[in-house]
Amino acid sequence: MVDDLRGGSVLVTGAGGFIGSHLTRALVRSGARVRALCRYNAYESQGALEWLEPDVRAEVDVVTGDVRDGESVQQAIRGCDAVCHLAAHVGIPYSYANPRGFFETNVLGSLNVARGALDAGATRVVHTSTSEVYGSAQRLPMTEDHPLEAQSPYAASKIGADKLMESFYRSFGLPVVILRPFNTFGPHQSARAIVPTIVSQALAGPTVRVGSLWPRRDLTFVDDTVAGFAAALDAPEAVGRTIQLGTGRDHSVGELVELVSRLLDKELEVEQEVARMRPPDSEVDRLLSSPDRARAVLGWWPTVSLEDGLSMTIDWMRDHAERFSTRHFVV
Repeated sequence: MVDDLRGGSVLVTGAGGFIGSHLTRALVRSGARVRALCRYNAYESQGALEWLEPDVRAEVDVVTGDVRDGESVQQAIRGCDAVCHLAAHVGIPYSYANPRGFFETNVLGSLNVARGALDAGATRVVHTSTSEVYGSAQRLPMTEDHPLEAQSPYAASKIGADKLMESFYRSFGLPVVILRPFNTFGPHQSARAIVPTIVSQALAGPTVRVGSLWPRRDLTFVDDTVAGFAAALDAPEAVGRTIQLGTGRDHSVGELVELVSRLLDKELEVEQEVARMRPPDSEVDRLLSSPDRARAVLGWWPTVSLEDGLSMTIDWMRDHAERFSTRHFVV
């Protein structure tokens, strides 16, 4: 973390999520004052923040609200120097069933964050995009200027959110950086994502049920993704730019199963289930990043290999096996 953030205050929306919880920890460890916006719920659950070390959690100012509610967003941003906006609906299969909810959270929620940050005079807004906005690769590697192709309602909502943030930079001078992580994985991730889907089943028994085996993804360990967010908060040339966070290497779902099998030293039987497959025209066949702009603008590049990241993820999931149900497909 660059020294400029030490003592500064940062709001993290979606702090109770997978990447958000890791980012919250990293910011606290760097010396930043962190306010975490978690979605209100009657059970007082703070999501993945509950997995952080007690000394870290003690330093976090947790507030509850909803990014769809402009007033709660304004209150959360008040007094913060910077915003890392990660709050979003992210489950692609669920976006087929509830597209309105995705647009309300991802687009209108981002509008509330943009307006709140502008009113509060925030010096930096780091907005979270996704590689899904590209659809299947039309050219390789996929640079930041690759065409956008919404192949799911989720992807469409994230394109809308990205363009909204871009418009606030161009129209009002909001100091926005759009980060576009490729497939991040690691501890704290829910079972809806492909890596914990494979690992949780492999730990529970000999059979791994998946959808399509051929799609290829650029997989980045969460510590590397978080380092990219930290760099984006300080890098002077990042404002107004869209920057990918990926490794520049890709692997198929089938290759992931084979790698997990080898790391566990366990023979795995693969079963494909139609219920886990996307509609044919919605499936994204390949995502492969170009890390060149991230290296040039942020001084960032991935440092954790896929094998090492998977090993750490397997160890964590083995220690938290009760958190992962393998009895049904998590959307």
